[in-house]
Amino acid sequence: MQTILGSGGAIGSELAKILPRYTDKVRLVSRNPKAVNSTDELFKADITDAAQVENAVRNSEVVYLTAGLQYNIKVWQETWSKIMTNTINACEKNNCKLVFFDNVYSYGKVDGWMKESTPLNPSSKKGEVRAKIAGQLMDEVKKGNLKALIARAADFYGSTPNSIPFVLIFEKLKKGKSAQLFASDSRKHTYTYTPDAARATALLGNTASAYNRVWHLPTDRNAMTGKQFVEAVAAAYIKKPKYMVLKKWMIELTGLFNPVINEFVEMLYQYEYDYLFDSSDFENKFFKATDYYSGIKQIASAT
Repeated sequence: MQTILGSGGAIGSELAKILPRYTDKVRLVSRNPKAVNSTDELFKADITDAAQVENAVRNSEVVYLTAGLQYNIKVWQETWSKIMTNTINACEKNNCKLVFFDNVYSYGKVDGWMKESTPLNPSSKKGEVRAKIAGQLMDEVKKGNLKALIARAADFYGSTPNSIPFVLIFEKLKKGKSAQLFASDSRKHTYTYTPDAARATALLGNTASAYNRVWHLPTDRNAMTGKQFVEAVAAAYIKKPKYMVLKKWMIELTGLFNPVINEFVEMLYQYEYDYLFDSSDFENKFFKATDYYSGIKQIASAT
């Protein structure tokens, strides 16, 4: 049995498609789980409740924590540590291996390439939360209490309804509208293709030697500027590469009236500077990342 906690999100759904390559028993856990494969076991649970998490992971060999929370710092501060504690305790009690799907917020602003060895030095409140729970997990690993790994990805691009590239670039260009870029069109930004992220996470979870460390998931290192990314997406849709740059003051002003945008303001450093994610360790050992042009064409053809 392999179990996905938080199965309804972009990565949880993609991961569920891949896991049948490794097991004929996949359990999907969320408040309202929906089957991805005909053989999926659906398990309703609130992962902020310790007893429900313990029941959800019972008899599992591998547990994947792919949950996403409301984009609100108070929710993150109140809830993420609880979820991680519940998951760690449940996995230790049931002797499950744990795979935590993570982002790069905990690194903060990095001058150069983000690597697995990059120190955690968050530049935001959300980054502080992510650094805390990543540290909590790896502390249990160091103590020998748990077999676990962190699968860390850059920002996503893919046919994912809530990803920034899909909403602000793909969907707008497809409709003949102007794409929107945050802060700058000249900074380079690496993106992880969601099918690559899911495939890699499943592979790591089923590779015994992969545990007890952090992995950067396969991400094309040929980073594009915002302008270049828009041009590539526009070409895939056979549209004009129209776009506008949303300056920081514009985003801050919008944030006064939009709570989600307001929450995002502290993360704008990721667009004001180059955002470079190195996954060479994974790619040298397992498989290469999908290149941007191929990924973009696949998304365009599917949407």
